[in-house]
Amino acid sequence: MRCPFCGNIDTQVKDSRPAEDHVSIRRRRFCPACGGRFTTYERVQLRDLVVIKSSGKREDFDRDKLERSIRISMQKRPIEPERIDQMISGIVRRLESMGETDISSSKIGAIVMEALARIDTVAYVRFASVYKNFQAADDFEDFVHELRPQTPEE
Repeated sequence: MRCPFCGNIDTQVKDSRPAEDHVSIRRRRFCPACGGRFTTYERVQLRDLVVIKSSGKREDFDRDKLERSIRISMQKRPIEPERIDQMISGIVRRLESMGETDISSSKIGAIVMEALARIDTVAYVRFASVYKNFQAADDFEDFVHELRPQTPEE
């Protein structure tokens, strides 16, 4: 593992243990060249996934990108970080177990929306505003209106 401080490729593992999510290994590393200490995480990857964008462009699936977008939508929400980590791991496992290596970005977005809807409606609406490319306040209003159960008076 390359040292993030000096670029040395010969770093040493000082401590390994399961991470809090129990689906990754947390490793404390030491660089003998500069004395830097840093942490890495190792996860099982069942297959290499490729994301097919709506433009047709193909790019490697990036778990960190998925995690960033979900965490942004859940910012300042009363959800435990462990629950968010479990949700992200569940989404990745679901994508990997679909049996396909090429997955459309719209399919990934739909799976994320489904997971967010079960956990937090505010995060769901936040994610949807980017995923569905809301342009005006009316877009939010229409989307939230679809979330509310219809009453007999309407």
